[in-house]
Amino acid sequence: MLLNEAVYDLKRSAIREFSALARKTPGCIALTLGEPDFDTPQVIRTEAEKSLENHETHYIENNGNPDLRVKIAEFETQKHGFTCDQSQVIVTAGATEALFVSLFGTLNPGDEVIIPMPAFVLYEEIVKLCRAKTVPLDISKSDFQIDRDELSMLITDKTKAIVLNTPNNPTGTILSEASLKAIHDLVKGRDIFVICDDVYRELVYTDNYHSFAEFGDIRDQIILVQSFSKPYAMTGWRMGYMIAPPAVKERLELVHQFIVVSTPSPFQKAAIQALDYDNVQLKDAYRKRRAYVLDRLDRMGLSYPQPLGAFYVFPCIKDLGLDSATFCRRMISEAGLAATPGSCFGSEGYIRLTYCYSDSQLKEGLDRLETFVNKLRSADGLS
Repeated sequence: MLLNEAVYDLKRSAIREFSALARKTPGCIALTLGEPDFDTPQVIRTEAEKSLENHETHYIENNGNPDLRVKIAEFETQKHGFTCDQSQVIVTAGATEALFVSLFGTLNPGDEVIIPMPAFVLYEEIVKLCRAKTVPLDISKSDFQIDRDELSMLITDKTKAIVLNTPNNPTGTILSEASLKAIHDLVKGRDIFVICDDVYRELVYTDNYHSFAEFGDIRDQIILVQSFSKPYAMTGWRMGYMIAPPAVKERLELVHQFIVVSTPSPFQKAAIQALDYDNVQLKDAYRKRRAYVLDRLDRMGLSYPQPLGAFYVFPCIKDLGLDSATFCRRMISEAGLAATPGSCFGSEGYIRLTYCYSDSQLKEGLDRLETFVNKLRSADGLS
């Protein structure tokens, strides 16, 4: 029996593929998944428990608990300067649903979506389901920043959206003010949406961070996507939200309604508490792990784009004689360490390492990486 043609074009995530391969390999250490090793803070869990004890287990407004929507609007306006009203907020089943709703609700078959590469694997697959076309913008050639001329050449009358992810998965890099300004100047006044996937915004290790959503003069072209997963160690809760221009939000909320109806009521109460939670302890831990990982990579002689947010680093392996998928497969079988190939994210010649793991796992994992890299260099006469 034939299915929707679009589903035959979908690819399984290489992140999951290499994680599964690691699980099948005895003793293998996996630095593949972006899964915080912290538990959800007790104060957040307690709110969900209270909600369950109070029997708050019934249907809720499709767009989310009104108190949570107000809290989100206040959080974005006061903390991040993204002035909005609770009426623009849709509480979603994680950022994944928010991204799907954003793209499905704005794209028509044949439309084009510009995605700076490397990028998270999800975007391109959603674009396929929408019968639209991904137009990759390779930013690895421009120090992982936006080259205005390169972007300008990709914009056509079919361009409907640009997806921005800063801090970036898989690199941890952030887009500079110059990059954001270049995008702003090229899309202003055109029928192009900018979908801001800012899910790592609360995990930034520099004071010089800006989101594209801060541009107030084109607010009617911006859709902001956020998640509770990474900053509050709530990946399994599947809680996120999106904020869209009023006219757009009226239609997008219907897409959301007919996909999930609403997200779980008790979890929405917990999300209110999360927005008051100071995740400084979690950030400090990641900052220290980041410093350790970068120091180890420096000692190995592996270069990387500077990660200023999230919990990823994207070392370059171009001089080691293997494509990224082969490198990662051999590293699992020969060194007992799993990483994700850069080809998975649209950038060959790199691998993604995730440092949201324990100090002991990181040390052992990087010891194994160093041994494997030295082995390759010795075999090829590169050392």
